[in-house]
Amino acid sequence: MTAGGSAPRATVVVTGSELVRGGRSDANGPFLAAELTRLGLEPATVTIVGDEPGELDRAIREGMQADLCVLSGGLGPTHDDRTIELVARAAGRRLIVDESLVAEIERVSRGVAERLGRPYADFTQGVTKQASLPEGALALGLAGTAPAVLLEHDGRVAVALPGPPSELRRLWPRVLEQEALRDLLARTRVPDHRVLRFFGPSESAVARTLEEAGGEADGLGITVCARDLEIHVDLFVAAEAEERAAALERALRARFSQQLFAEDERPVEEIVLDLCRGAGLTLATAESCTGGLVGARLTSVPGSSDVYLGGVVSYSDDVKRDVLGVPADLLGLHGAVSAETARAMATGARRALGGEIGLAVTGIAGPGGGTPEKPVGLVFVHVETPERDSASELRLPGDREDVRGRATVTALHLLRRTLGTNGHTPA
Repeated sequence: MTAGGSAPRATVVVTGSELVRGGRSDANGPFLAAELTRLGLEPATVTIVGDEPGELDRAIREGMQADLCVLSGGLGPTHDDRTIELVARAAGRRLIVDESLVAEIERVSRGVAERLGRPYADFTQGVTKQASLPEGALALGLAGTAPAVLLEHDGRVAVALPGPPSELRRLWPRVLEQEALRDLLARTRVPDHRVLRFFGPSESAVARTLEEAGGEADGLGITVCARDLEIHVDLFVAAEAEERAAALERALRARFSQQLFAEDERPVEEIVLDLCRGAGLTLATAESCTGGLVGARLTSVPGSSDVYLGGVVSYSDDVKRDVLGVPADLLGLHGAVSAETARAMATGARRALGGEIGLAVTGIAGPGGGTPEKPVGLVFVHVETPERDSASELRLPGDREDVRGRATVTALHLLRRTLGTNGHTPA
């Protein structure tokens, strides 16, 4: 719920049969909903619909009843790319070939034809299709051969964007430059957006605390979301709800002071790297059951190379012994999945890679390999720094993907707690 409840209404329609059949996850809906909220619009619905013409037509007609409808996908040259045709039909407009757009798409298509060694004649029908726009629509630029399109109709605005997330995000700023969007945004009230992030409490416990402190009100919207074992609380605060929002924040801080770790949207891996950087310490990792996922999270942050030296994926006992220097007798006595091995792996990562900090993860991700003594989901994490060590034994629920993902985020949070974070008492 966006603060105030009086913002223009917006909808998102995400198209593509591969999304409804499970072949690919939708990244555009969450991005667009977050952008609309940031801009002060009310994201009423996010609809994912396949390419079947009847279903797609209904979804587009319903979406275009909002003040702003943003659509993604279905702008390509093939027969099942129907978005523009159906937008035109919903608005009661005919399709017209935009000759300047034909020239733009043709230049790109000729280059593609040349690279692929195919005759340009193979592309001409698709070029005409992609350059056909609803009467009165604006083309806002190309991503590949797909144009972003804006149409004003009956006092409303519809925007169609390409389906590939990178292309959509590249063209989205051009949408925001358009006069029709500026006029729409002039009617919004952009609320103050505050974020509190916790690691440890349950989503229900956080939600209960918010409810007991008063919950939502006019001008105050709240979302509570569990992500990667973290609980994210977003407050959207209009000026008249400032006092109510402050009371909610005080209640959360009092109840979960030990679990509050951030008041911004930086991912935990970025927080960890900043803490290492601030302490002047480098980091090395050793991973078994997570298979490099900790390293992948760390290296997803631009500039991480000044802190993160690298990691060893020590999946086999031989690598643990020969690369990380885990003693053979320790492995024989305690096994690869043990607190003792995790500690030796962290020490070995520091030694092998020259880092001041070693972070190690070892466990049983399943579905096989568990025993009554060491069941699937048992994971050991160890952090070794020049000043102190921290260790954690976990019993993680879920399938293999769940265990690996939860072990990864828990390892990063153990390192965060070891180093301290953001002025908060480490959780």
